[in-house]
Amino acid sequence: MNSSIKTWATPLAIGSFIISAVTGLLIFFDIEMGAVEPVHKWLGWLLVGGVALHLLANWKAFTGYFSRKPALVIIGVAALVTVSSLLPVFGEKEEGGKHTVMAAAVALESSSLETVALVAKKTPEELAGLLSAKGISAVDKSMTLKEIAARNGKESRAVLALLFGDGDGKSDRDGDRD
Repeated sequence: MNSSIKTWATPLAIGSFIISAVTGLLIFFDIEMGAVEPVHKWLGWLLVGGVALHLLANWKAFTGYFSRKPALVIIGVAALVTVSSLLPVFGEKEEGGKHTVMAAAVALESSSLETVALVAKKTPEELAGLLSAKGISAVDKSMTLKEIAARNGKESRAVLALLFGDGDGKSDRDGDRD
């Protein structure tokens, strides 16, 4: 790799790390004065670019880490944390401390089939038919999903998944998102 890249890739990575670390710590401790947040968001790209160039400039040394067990463990844990952070379970919390997705699911489970039908943009009869096709009888459309689940020996989450999934408990990712 060209030695001129090495002369400025590492200082760029170090300088942008300092910016990202200081602004990130300030944001963590809710000290958001001046332009801390936009600087952290936008100049974070310098960190990505600086580290990418640093990796290119030091590629041989970088690939050597993949033959060392401690380095592989650290890299693997970092990758696992990164992927885990994308899961909706770890998403934004409401004021009461509940996760938004979980709070929505709990609210729907405690709602009547008529109310859930409004959210699902279907009629209560359509939802009852969907449940019936899966062997779950909804005796009264004013029953909550919890009551329907209990009456049929099922978990309320499973009933909810049947109503908002493809019928097998899988999520409908192509549905209307308004």
